[in-house]
Amino acid sequence: MSSEDLRENPSESPFRHQGDSRDAAPQFVLPLVVRIEKSGPPSRTDALETAARAVLEILADERSAGEGEWAQAVRDWQDARIRKVVRRARGAEWRKAGTLPGITVTGAGGPAAGSEAESAVDAADTDAATGPVPAPPPAEVRVFPPVPLDGWPKELAKLQVSGTELDDPRPPVAPDPARPVLWLSPELEMSAGKAMAQAGHGAQLAWWELSDADREAWRDSGFALFVRTADPADWPALTKSGLPVVRDAGFTEIAPGSCTVVADHPSLRGGADRA
Repeated sequence: MSSEDLRENPSESPFRHQGDSRDAAPQFVLPLVVRIEKSGPPSRTDALETAARAVLEILADERSAGEGEWAQAVRDWQDARIRKVVRRARGAEWRKAGTLPGITVTGAGGPAAGSEAESAVDAADTDAATGPVPAPPPAEVRVFPPVPLDGWPKELAKLQVSGTELDDPRPPVAPDPARPVLWLSPELEMSAGKAMAQAGHGAQLAWWELSDADREAWRDSGFALFVRTADPADWPALTKSGLPVVRDAGFTEIAPGSCTVVADHPSLRGGADRA
């Protein structure tokens, strides 16, 4: 599923641009591919968190900086809209995607996955009729260097975009307040693919706002984070808190300008006067 942000707080980040200049620039897209095998799809929350971490991994990779081999593509992508497209693959499709340059990120797995594996206690649910139900496998997401909007590699171009649906066998655990949380809107219905792209946007906006020291600390943690749906009672205050907010461009699923994610990184809290 594709997604594109309208970036709030445009004066804060060195990567932010006025809307007209970004629209006039050549458009690139960041491809993400999630592995979804018929025999064992990952849980929804694990997939969302793994996609967000994958975006952070490619942003922090040395190949994306300076004179690195991906640096120009990343700059071109960030000079336009930070569009992301999530596609799904399994079997031979997944193996072929793995032959292209990129980074594969693996999630925590389990029915109540968070950023840090919760424990083997939740390794399986039990079905009254059939007995123990195996826990979902860890999510796997591969992120690739940005490509032109109409210039996808053939190995990725044929992969399906729509219909990426995943579930959580049980509600995810409450997030650790000391860790970054990407709060999803409780007011919008999004497919798993769309939500993965939106979570990636939220992680990227948080990354842009952080100091070098805070970025390094987050990287050292393995980009630990949570993705959770906000309580409806908390959502209005979150969107006005001064934290980075993602507003979708409206190309798929939801109306343009819809607020989809608030990036609640501990180092960015208390910034209500920044906007």
